[in-house]
Amino acid sequence: MTHSTNPTDLILVTGPSGAGRSTAIHALEDAGFEVIDNLPLSLTARLLETGTDRPLALGIDVRNRDFSVDALLSLAARLRTRPDFAVRLLYLDCAPDTLVARFSSTRRRHPLAPFEDVETGVAREISILADVPDHADVVIDTTALTVHDLKAEVLRWFGEDDRRLAISVQSFSYKRGVPRGLDIVMDVRFLSNPHWVADLRQGTGQDGQVRDHVVADPRFADFYDRTRGLILSLLPAYRDEGRAHLGIGFGCTGGRHRSVAVTEMLCETLAEQGWQVSKRHRELDRRGNGAVDKGPGTRDHGVSAA
Repeated sequence: MTHSTNPTDLILVTGPSGAGRSTAIHALEDAGFEVIDNLPLSLTARLLETGTDRPLALGIDVRNRDFSVDALLSLAARLRTRPDFAVRLLYLDCAPDTLVARFSSTRRRHPLAPFEDVETGVAREISILADVPDHADVVIDTTALTVHDLKAEVLRWFGEDDRRLAISVQSFSYKRGVPRGLDIVMDVRFLSNPHWVADLRQGTGQDGQVRDHVVADPRFADFYDRTRGLILSLLPAYRDEGRAHLGIGFGCTGGRHRSVAVTEMLCETLAEQGWQVSKRHRELDRRGNGAVDKGPGTRDHGVSAA
Protein backbone atom coordinates (compact mmCIF):
# COMPACT_ATOMS: atom_id res chain seq x y z
CA MET A 1 0.00 0.00 0.00
CA THR A 2 1.16 3.52 -0.81
CA HIS A 3 1.51 5.69 2.29
CA SER A 4 1.64 9.45 2.53
CA THR A 5 2.24 11.83 5.39
CA ASN A 6 -1.27 13.26 5.18
CA PRO A 7 -4.44 11.29 4.52
CA THR A 8 -5.65 11.30 0.93
CA ASP A 9 -8.95 13.06 0.23
CA LEU A 10 -11.71 10.64 -0.76
CA ILE A 11 -15.08 12.13 -1.76
CA LEU A 12 -18.17 9.95 -2.16
CA VAL A 13 -20.65 11.78 -4.40
CA THR A 14 -24.31 10.83 -4.56
CA GLY A 15 -27.80 12.27 -4.87
CA PRO A 16 -30.96 11.87 -6.96
CA SER A 17 -30.74 11.65 -10.74
CA GLY A 18 -30.78 15.12 -12.26
CA ALA A 19 -29.38 16.85 -9.17
CA GLY A 20 -25.97 17.40 -10.78
CA ARG A 21 -23.76 14.47 -9.85
CA SER A 22 -22.01 14.42 -13.24
CA THR A 23 -21.34 18.16 -13.01
CA ALA A 24 -19.90 17.79 -9.51
CA ILE A 25 -17.73 14.86 -10.61
CA HIS A 26 -16.36 16.86 -13.54
CA ALA A 27 -15.62 19.82 -11.25
CA LEU A 28 -13.66 17.54 -8.93
CA GLU A 29 -11.77 16.11 -11.89
CA ASP A 30 -10.84 19.64 -12.97
CA ALA A 31 -9.59 20.24 -9.41
CA GLY A 32 -7.13 17.37 -9.71
CA PHE A 33 -9.14 14.47 -8.34
CA GLU A 34 -8.99 11.03 -9.89
CA VAL A 35 -12.64 10.38 -10.70
CA ILE A 36 -14.50 7.08 -11.01
CA ASP A 37 -18.23 7.23 -11.63
CA ASN A 38 -20.89 4.53 -11.23
CA LEU A 39 -18.53 2.15 -9.43
CA PRO A 40 -20.45 -0.71 -7.75
CA LEU A 41 -20.16 -0.43 -3.99
CA SER A 42 -18.92 -4.00 -3.72
CA LEU A 43 -15.84 -3.15 -5.79
CA THR A 44 -14.80 -0.07 -3.83
CA ALA A 45 -12.73 -1.91 -1.22
CA ARG A 46 -10.77 -3.72 -3.94
CA LEU A 47 -10.15 -0.45 -5.75
CA LEU A 48 -8.64 1.09 -2.61
CA GLU A 49 -6.48 -1.88 -1.64
CA THR A 50 -3.36 -0.42 -3.18
CA GLY A 51 -3.98 3.10 -1.84
CA THR A 52 -3.29 6.30 -3.72
CA ASP A 53 -1.52 9.61 -3.16
CA ARG A 54 -3.91 11.42 -5.50
CA PRO A 55 -7.26 12.73 -4.22
CA LEU A 56 -10.08 10.46 -5.30
CA ALA A 57 -13.79 11.07 -6.02
CA LEU A 58 -16.27 8.22 -6.44
CA GLY A 59 -19.68 8.78 -8.00
CA ILE A 60 -22.32 6.57 -6.36
CA ASP A 61 -25.45 5.96 -8.43
CA VAL A 62 -28.66 4.59 -6.96
CA ARG A 63 -29.12 2.64 -10.18
CA ASN A 64 -26.14 0.39 -9.51
CA ARG A 65 -27.28 -3.19 -9.05
CA ASP A 66 -25.74 -3.54 -5.59
CA PHE A 67 -26.76 -0.10 -4.30
CA SER A 68 -28.56 0.33 -1.00
CA VAL A 69 -28.49 3.16 1.48
CA ASP A 70 -27.28 0.80 4.22
CA ALA A 71 -24.44 -0.39 1.99
CA LEU A 72 -23.44 3.19 1.16
CA LEU A 73 -23.45 4.35 4.78
CA SER A 74 -21.60 1.21 5.91
CA LEU A 75 -18.97 1.80 3.24
CA ALA A 76 -18.50 5.41 4.36
CA ALA A 77 -18.24 4.33 8.00
CA ARG A 78 -15.60 1.69 7.20
CA LEU A 79 -13.55 4.06 5.07
CA ARG A 80 -13.59 6.68 7.82
CA THR A 81 -11.68 4.24 10.06
CA ARG A 82 -8.77 4.18 7.63
CA PRO A 83 -5.94 6.56 8.58
CA ASP A 84 -4.80 6.86 4.95
CA PHE A 85 -8.04 8.51 3.76
CA ALA A 86 -9.93 11.67 4.74
CA VAL A 87 -13.43 10.65 3.71
CA ARG A 88 -16.32 13.01 3.05
CA LEU A 89 -19.77 12.15 1.74
CA LEU A 90 -21.18 14.77 -0.64
CA TYR A 91 -24.93 14.70 -1.22
CA LEU A 92 -26.46 16.72 -4.04
CA ASP A 93 -30.02 17.67 -3.16
CA CYS A 94 -32.71 19.22 -5.34
CA ALA A 95 -36.40 20.09 -5.09
CA PRO A 96 -38.65 17.42 -6.66
CA ASP A 97 -40.41 19.83 -9.02
CA THR A 98 -37.04 21.04 -10.32
CA LEU A 99 -35.91 17.45 -10.94
CA VAL A 100 -39.13 16.79 -12.85
CA ALA A 101 -38.60 19.93 -14.93
CA ARG A 102 -35.02 18.94 -15.75
CA PHE A 103 -36.09 15.50 -16.98
CA SER A 104 -39.00 16.98 -18.93
CA SER A 105 -36.77 19.51 -20.67
CA THR A 106 -34.45 16.74 -21.91
CA ARG A 107 -37.32 14.33 -22.68
CA ARG A 108 -35.45 11.64 -20.78
CA ARG A 109 -37.16 8.82 -18.94
CA HIS A 110 -36.42 8.56 -15.27
CA PRO A 111 -34.10 5.59 -14.62
CA LEU A 112 -36.24 4.33 -11.73
CA ALA A 113 -39.51 4.64 -13.66
CA PRO A 114 -38.70 3.91 -17.32
CA PHE A 115 -42.30 2.95 -18.11
CA GLU A 116 -44.02 5.39 -15.75
CA ASP A 117 -44.21 9.15 -15.48
CA VAL A 118 -41.19 11.17 -14.37
CA GLU A 119 -42.91 12.29 -11.17
CA THR A 120 -43.14 8.67 -10.02
CA GLY A 121 -39.45 8.07 -10.65
CA VAL A 122 -38.38 11.24 -8.86
CA ALA A 123 -40.53 10.46 -5.82
CA ARG A 124 -39.26 6.87 -5.74
CA GLU A 125 -35.60 7.88 -5.82
CA ILE A 126 -35.99 10.63 -3.21
CA SER A 127 -37.70 8.11 -0.94
CA ILE A 128 -34.83 5.64 -1.34
CA LEU A 129 -32.23 8.30 -0.51
CA ALA A 130 -34.21 9.99 2.28
CA ASP A 131 -31.78 9.04 5.07
CA VAL A 132 -28.55 9.89 3.25
CA PRO A 133 -28.52 13.70 3.86
CA ASP A 134 -28.53 13.07 7.62
CA HIS A 135 -25.17 11.33 7.26
CA ALA A 136 -23.58 13.54 4.60
CA ASP A 137 -20.62 15.74 5.47
CA VAL A 138 -21.58 18.28 2.81
CA VAL A 139 -25.00 18.79 1.24
CA ILE A 140 -25.42 21.12 -1.72
CA ASP A 141 -28.91 22.08 -2.82
CA THR A 142 -28.73 22.51 -6.60
CA THR A 143 -32.33 23.66 -7.04
CA ALA A 144 -31.44 27.26 -7.89
CA LEU A 145 -27.89 26.66 -9.10
CA THR A 146 -26.68 26.83 -12.68
CA VAL A 147 -24.02 24.41 -13.89
CA HIS A 148 -21.40 27.09 -13.31
CA ASP A 149 -22.77 27.85 -9.84
CA LEU A 150 -22.59 24.18 -8.88
CA LYS A 151 -19.01 23.84 -10.09
CA ALA A 152 -18.04 26.89 -8.06
CA GLU A 153 -19.80 25.51 -4.98
CA VAL A 154 -18.03 22.16 -5.29
CA LEU A 155 -14.66 23.85 -5.65
CA ARG A 156 -15.43 26.05 -2.66
CA TRP A 157 -15.62 22.91 -0.55
CA PHE A 158 -13.10 20.64 -2.21
CA GLY A 159 -10.72 22.83 -4.22
CA GLU A 160 -7.03 22.32 -3.64
CA ASP A 161 -6.64 25.75 -2.08
CA ASP A 162 -9.52 25.42 0.38
CA ARG A 163 -9.22 22.18 2.36
CA ARG A 164 -10.70 23.19 5.69
CA LEU A 165 -12.71 21.72 8.52
CA ALA A 166 -16.32 21.53 7.33
CA ILE A 167 -18.88 22.12 10.08
CA SER A 168 -22.53 21.17 9.89
CA VAL A 169 -25.04 22.34 12.50
CA GLN A 170 -28.54 20.95 12.69
CA SER A 171 -31.65 21.25 14.80
CA PHE A 172 -33.78 18.24 15.65
CA SER A 173 -36.65 16.96 17.78
CA TYR A 174 -35.90 14.54 20.59
CA LYS A 175 -39.24 12.90 19.79
CA ARG A 176 -37.64 11.51 16.64
CA GLY A 177 -34.31 10.72 18.22
CA VAL A 178 -30.83 12.18 17.98
CA PRO A 179 -29.48 12.16 14.40
CA ARG A 180 -26.59 9.81 13.82
CA GLY A 181 -23.21 11.23 12.97
CA LEU A 182 -23.21 14.18 15.38
CA ASP A 183 -20.04 14.85 17.36
CA ILE A 184 -21.44 17.48 19.76
CA VAL A 185 -25.08 17.46 20.96
CA MET A 186 -26.76 20.12 23.10
CA ASP A 187 -30.20 19.79 24.70
CA VAL A 188 -32.00 23.17 24.72
CA ARG A 189 -35.32 21.99 26.14
CA PHE A 190 -34.60 23.99 29.32
CA LEU A 191 -35.24 27.24 27.44
CA SER A 192 -38.64 28.93 27.40
CA ASN A 193 -40.79 27.22 24.77
CA PRO A 194 -42.47 29.51 22.19
CA HIS A 195 -44.94 26.69 21.49
CA TRP A 196 -46.92 27.80 24.53
CA VAL A 197 -47.29 31.35 23.22
CA ALA A 198 -50.29 31.44 20.91
CA ASP A 199 -48.89 34.15 18.63
CA LEU A 200 -45.60 32.25 18.21
CA ARG A 201 -46.76 28.64 17.96
CA GLN A 202 -47.08 28.57 14.17
CA GLY A 203 -43.72 30.28 13.65
CA THR A 204 -40.24 28.79 13.66
CA GLY A 205 -36.90 29.65 15.20
CA GLN A 206 -36.04 31.48 11.99
CA ASP A 207 -38.64 34.14 12.77
CA GLY A 208 -37.44 37.22 14.61
CA GLN A 209 -40.21 37.16 17.22
CA VAL A 210 -39.57 33.52 18.04
CA ARG A 211 -35.85 34.09 18.34
CA ASP A 212 -36.43 37.13 20.56
CA HIS A 213 -38.59 34.98 22.85
CA VAL A 214 -35.85 32.34 23.14
CA VAL A 215 -33.12 34.93 23.73
CA ALA A 216 -35.23 36.65 26.40
CA ASP A 217 -35.05 33.57 28.62
CA PRO A 218 -32.82 34.62 31.59
CA ARG A 219 -30.84 31.39 31.18
CA PHE A 220 -30.10 31.89 27.50
CA ALA A 221 -27.24 34.42 27.57
CA ASP A 222 -25.02 32.40 29.90
CA PHE A 223 -25.77 29.17 28.04
CA TYR A 224 -25.04 30.63 24.62
CA ASP A 225 -21.89 32.47 25.69
CA ARG A 226 -20.46 29.29 27.22
CA THR A 227 -21.51 27.11 24.27
CA ARG A 228 -20.12 29.53 21.69
CA GLY A 229 -16.86 29.86 23.61
CA LEU A 230 -16.48 26.11 24.00
CA ILE A 231 -17.09 25.36 20.32
CA LEU A 232 -14.84 28.16 19.08
CA SER A 233 -12.06 26.90 21.34
CA LEU A 234 -12.45 23.31 20.12
CA LEU A 235 -12.62 23.91 16.36
CA PRO A 236 -8.91 24.69 15.84
CA ALA A 237 -8.03 21.54 17.78
CA TYR A 238 -10.30 19.39 15.62
CA ARG A 239 -8.86 20.99 12.49
CA ASP A 240 -5.26 20.48 13.61
CA GLU A 241 -6.05 16.88 14.49
CA GLY A 242 -6.92 16.35 10.82
CA ARG A 243 -10.70 16.17 11.03
CA ALA A 244 -12.49 16.89 7.74
CA HIS A 245 -15.96 17.31 9.24
CA LEU A 246 -17.60 18.12 12.58
CA GLY A 247 -21.30 17.66 13.24
CA ILE A 248 -23.07 19.76 15.91
CA GLY A 249 -26.69 19.30 16.92
CA PHE A 250 -29.22 21.21 19.03
CA GLY A 251 -32.34 19.38 20.13
CA CYS A 252 -35.64 20.47 21.64
CA THR A 253 -39.07 18.90 22.01
CA GLY A 254 -40.52 19.57 18.58
CA GLY A 255 -37.46 20.70 16.65
CA ARG A 256 -39.27 23.81 15.45
CA HIS A 257 -38.52 26.73 17.77
CA ARG A 258 -35.70 26.65 20.33
CA SER A 259 -33.27 24.30 18.57
CA VAL A 260 -33.82 26.12 15.27
CA ALA A 261 -33.15 29.52 16.81
CA VAL A 262 -29.92 28.39 18.49
CA THR A 263 -28.75 26.64 15.31
CA GLU A 264 -29.32 29.81 13.31
CA MET A 265 -27.38 31.90 15.82
CA LEU A 266 -24.43 29.53 16.06
CA CYS A 267 -24.15 29.28 12.26
CA GLU A 268 -24.05 33.06 12.03
CA THR A 269 -21.35 33.18 14.71
CA LEU A 270 -19.20 30.52 13.03
CA ALA A 271 -19.51 32.16 9.62
CA GLU A 272 -18.52 35.52 11.08
CA GLN A 273 -15.42 33.83 12.52
CA GLY A 274 -14.50 32.51 9.06
CA TRP A 275 -15.46 28.85 9.52
CA GLN A 276 -16.98 26.82 6.70
CA VAL A 277 -20.45 25.93 7.94
CA SER A 278 -23.71 24.49 6.64
CA LYS A 279 -26.97 24.09 8.51
CA ARG A 280 -29.97 21.85 8.48
CA HIS A 281 -33.29 21.98 10.30
CA ARG A 282 -34.36 18.34 10.22
CA GLU A 283 -37.95 18.69 11.30
CA LEU A 284 -38.62 21.79 9.19
CA ASP A 285 -37.19 20.01 6.14
CA ARG A 286 -39.46 17.02 6.70
CA ARG A 287 -42.48 19.31 6.94
CA GLY A 288 -41.52 21.03 3.73
CA ASN A 289 -41.06 24.45 5.31
CA GLY A 290 -37.30 24.53 5.55
CA ALA A 291 -35.35 27.72 5.82
CA VAL A 292 -34.24 30.17 3.22
CA ASP A 293 -30.80 31.67 3.07
CA LYS A 294 -30.33 34.35 5.70
CA GLY A 295 -27.32 35.94 4.06
CA PRO A 296 -23.67 35.39 3.27
CA GLY A 297 -21.57 33.02 5.28
CA THR A 298 -24.14 30.34 6.07
CA ARG A 299 -26.80 28.70 4.00
CA ASP A 300 -29.46 26.19 4.81
CA HIS A 301 -29.21 22.46 4.56
CA GLY A 302 -28.38 21.68 1.21
CA VAL A 303 -26.54 24.79 0.31
CA SER A 304 -23.13 24.87 1.81
CA ALA A 305 -21.11 28.02 2.13
CA ALA A 306 -17.61 29.06 2.93
